[in-house]
Amino acid sequence: MTESNIQYCSNHPNTETNLRCNRCEKLICSKCAVHTPTGYRCKDCVRGQQKAFETAVWYDYPLGFFLAAIVSYLGSLIAPRLGFFVLFLAPLIGVGIAEGARFVTRRRRSKYLYLTIAVGALLGGLPIPLQQIITLFYYLTSQPEYAFSILFSTIWHGAYVIMVTSTVYYRISGLTFNR
Repeated sequence: MTESNIQYCSNHPNTETNLRCNRCEKLICSKCAVHTPTGYRCKDCVRGQQKAFETAVWYDYPLGFFLAAIVSYLGSLIAPRLGFFVLFLAPLIGVGIAEGARFVTRRRRSKYLYLTIAVGALLGGLPIPLQQIITLFYYLTSQPEYAFSILFSTIWHGAYVIMVTSTVYYRISGLTFNR
Protein backbone atom coordinates (compact mmCIF):
# COMPACT_ATOMS: atom_id res chain seq x y z
CA MET A 1 0.00 0.00 0.00
CA THR A 2 1.34 3.40 -0.84
CA GLU A 3 1.25 6.42 1.44
CA SER A 4 -1.44 8.14 -0.65
CA ASN A 5 -3.99 5.28 -0.16
CA ILE A 6 -3.91 5.38 3.64
CA GLN A 7 -7.16 6.67 5.09
CA TYR A 8 -7.87 7.72 8.66
CA CYS A 9 -10.95 7.67 10.86
CA SER A 10 -12.93 10.91 10.97
CA ASN A 11 -13.09 10.83 14.77
CA HIS A 12 -9.65 9.33 15.48
CA PRO A 13 -7.16 10.94 13.07
CA ASN A 14 -4.33 8.56 14.07
CA THR A 15 -6.29 5.36 13.34
CA GLU A 16 -6.04 3.87 9.86
CA THR A 17 -9.26 2.50 8.37
CA ASN A 18 -11.02 1.52 5.18
CA LEU A 19 -14.43 1.21 6.78
CA ARG A 20 -17.14 3.71 5.89
CA CYS A 21 -20.56 4.43 7.34
CA ASN A 22 -23.11 2.87 5.01
CA ARG A 23 -25.37 5.90 5.36
CA CYS A 24 -23.18 9.01 5.23
CA GLU A 25 -19.97 7.45 3.81
CA LYS A 26 -17.83 8.95 6.60
CA LEU A 27 -14.62 7.05 7.38
CA ILE A 28 -14.93 5.24 10.73
CA CYS A 29 -12.70 2.90 12.72
CA SER A 30 -13.84 -0.17 14.64
CA LYS A 31 -14.30 1.95 17.80
CA CYS A 32 -16.71 4.31 16.02
CA ALA A 33 -18.60 1.65 14.08
CA VAL A 34 -22.02 0.51 15.26
CA HIS A 35 -23.16 -2.81 13.80
CA THR A 36 -26.72 -2.58 12.50
CA PRO A 37 -28.76 -5.17 10.58
CA THR A 38 -27.94 -3.30 7.37
CA GLY A 39 -24.20 -2.85 7.99
CA TYR A 40 -21.91 -0.53 9.92
CA ARG A 41 -22.91 3.02 10.72
CA CYS A 42 -21.26 5.89 12.53
CA LYS A 43 -22.56 6.87 15.94
CA ASP A 44 -23.93 10.17 14.61
CA CYS A 45 -26.17 8.42 12.06
CA VAL A 46 -27.37 5.92 14.66
CA ARG A 47 -28.17 8.73 17.12
CA GLY A 48 -30.06 10.63 14.41
CA GLN A 49 -32.07 7.53 13.53
CA GLN A 50 -33.01 6.88 17.16
CA LYS A 51 -34.38 10.42 17.53
CA ALA A 52 -36.84 9.68 14.73
CA PHE A 53 -38.36 6.90 16.84
CA GLU A 54 -38.97 9.00 19.96
CA THR A 55 -42.64 9.84 19.59
CA ALA A 56 -43.74 10.60 23.18
CA VAL A 57 -45.55 13.83 23.92
CA TRP A 58 -45.31 15.77 27.18
CA TYR A 59 -48.47 14.40 28.81
CA ASP A 60 -47.37 10.78 28.32
CA TYR A 61 -44.88 11.21 31.15
CA PRO A 62 -47.32 12.11 33.96
CA LEU A 63 -49.95 9.67 32.64
CA GLY A 64 -47.49 6.77 32.59
CA PHE A 65 -45.94 7.72 35.93
CA PHE A 66 -49.22 8.01 37.84
CA LEU A 67 -50.72 4.89 36.30
CA ALA A 68 -47.63 2.87 37.27
CA ALA A 69 -47.48 4.38 40.75
CA ILE A 70 -51.15 3.79 41.55
CA VAL A 71 -51.29 0.20 40.28
CA SER A 72 -47.98 -0.64 41.95
CA TYR A 73 -49.26 0.80 45.23
CA LEU A 74 -52.47 -1.19 45.01
CA GLY A 75 -50.45 -4.33 44.34
CA SER A 76 -48.23 -3.62 47.34
CA LEU A 77 -51.35 -3.62 49.54
CA ILE A 78 -51.96 -7.24 48.53
CA ALA A 79 -48.33 -8.42 48.66
CA PRO A 80 -48.03 -9.24 52.40
CA ARG A 81 -51.12 -11.44 52.29
CA LEU A 82 -49.65 -13.61 49.54
CA GLY A 83 -46.32 -14.53 51.10
CA PHE A 84 -44.40 -16.84 48.77
CA PHE A 85 -46.93 -16.39 45.96
CA VAL A 86 -45.81 -12.79 45.53
CA LEU A 87 -42.97 -14.27 43.44
CA PHE A 88 -45.57 -15.33 40.88
CA LEU A 89 -47.97 -12.40 41.16
CA ALA A 90 -45.44 -9.53 41.03
CA PRO A 91 -44.34 -10.20 37.43
CA LEU A 92 -47.98 -10.42 36.37
CA ILE A 93 -48.71 -7.06 37.99
CA GLY A 94 -45.60 -5.67 36.26
CA VAL A 95 -46.87 -6.88 32.88
CA GLY A 96 -50.28 -5.34 33.66
CA ILE A 97 -48.66 -2.00 34.53
CA ALA A 98 -46.56 -2.05 31.36
CA GLU A 99 -49.49 -2.92 29.11
CA GLY A 100 -51.68 -0.32 30.83
CA ALA A 101 -48.98 2.30 30.34
CA ARG A 102 -48.68 1.34 26.68
CA PHE A 103 -52.44 1.74 26.29
CA VAL A 104 -52.55 5.11 28.09
CA THR A 105 -49.59 6.51 26.13
CA ARG A 106 -50.94 5.02 22.89
CA ARG A 107 -47.71 3.09 22.37
CA ARG A 108 -45.63 6.24 21.94
CA ARG A 109 -41.98 5.74 22.75
CA SER A 110 -39.08 7.49 24.39
CA LYS A 111 -36.14 6.32 26.46
CA TYR A 112 -37.11 8.69 29.25
CA LEU A 113 -40.75 7.61 29.10
CA TYR A 114 -39.69 4.05 29.91
CA LEU A 115 -37.62 5.28 32.84
CA THR A 116 -40.45 7.50 34.08
CA ILE A 117 -42.91 4.60 34.09
CA ALA A 118 -40.42 2.31 35.85
CA VAL A 119 -39.72 4.98 38.49
CA GLY A 120 -43.49 5.36 38.97
CA ALA A 121 -43.77 1.62 39.62
CA LEU A 122 -40.85 1.79 42.05
CA LEU A 123 -42.15 4.79 44.00
CA GLY A 124 -45.69 3.41 44.06
CA GLY A 125 -44.50 0.19 45.65
CA LEU A 126 -42.19 1.76 48.25
CA PRO A 127 -44.47 3.43 50.86
CA ILE A 128 -45.63 0.24 52.58
CA PRO A 129 -42.19 -1.44 52.75
CA LEU A 130 -40.70 1.78 54.14
CA GLN A 131 -43.45 1.94 56.74
CA GLN A 132 -42.74 -1.69 57.62
CA ILE A 133 -39.03 -1.02 58.03
CA ILE A 134 -39.82 1.77 60.49
CA THR A 135 -42.22 -0.53 62.33
CA LEU A 136 -39.61 -3.29 62.34
CA PHE A 137 -37.06 -1.03 64.04
CA TYR A 138 -39.68 -0.02 66.58
CA TYR A 139 -40.52 -3.63 67.43
CA LEU A 140 -36.85 -4.63 67.52
CA THR A 141 -36.28 -2.15 70.32
CA SER A 142 -39.54 -2.59 72.25
CA GLN A 143 -41.05 -6.03 71.48
CA PRO A 144 -38.55 -8.26 69.65
CA GLU A 145 -40.94 -11.26 69.58
CA TYR A 146 -43.12 -9.50 66.95
CA ALA A 147 -40.20 -8.36 64.82
CA PHE A 148 -39.76 -11.76 63.15
CA SER A 149 -43.21 -11.74 61.49
CA ILE A 150 -42.76 -8.14 60.33
CA LEU A 151 -39.37 -9.05 58.88
CA PHE A 152 -40.91 -11.67 56.56
CA SER A 153 -43.61 -9.28 55.42
CA THR A 154 -40.94 -6.66 54.68
CA ILE A 155 -38.91 -9.18 52.67
CA TRP A 156 -41.95 -10.09 50.56
CA HIS A 157 -42.69 -6.42 49.98
CA GLY A 158 -39.09 -5.82 48.91
CA ALA A 159 -39.29 -8.77 46.50
CA TYR A 160 -42.55 -7.36 45.14
CA VAL A 161 -41.09 -3.91 44.51
CA ILE A 162 -37.94 -5.25 42.83
CA MET A 163 -39.82 -7.70 40.62
CA VAL A 164 -42.55 -5.27 39.59
CA THR A 165 -40.09 -2.50 38.73
CA SER A 166 -37.78 -4.74 36.73
CA THR A 167 -40.70 -6.37 34.90
CA VAL A 168 -42.22 -3.01 34.01
CA TYR A 169 -38.95 -1.68 32.64
CA TYR A 170 -38.14 -4.86 30.75
CA ARG A 171 -41.60 -5.13 29.27
CA ILE A 172 -42.12 -1.50 28.31
CA SER A 173 -38.66 -0.79 26.91
CA GLY A 174 -38.43 -3.96 24.88
CA LEU A 175 -35.04 -4.62 26.44
CA THR A 176 -33.30 -7.61 24.86
CA PHE A 177 -30.23 -9.48 25.98
CA ASN A 178 -27.76 -10.60 23.31
CA ARG A 179 -26.14 -13.96 23.80
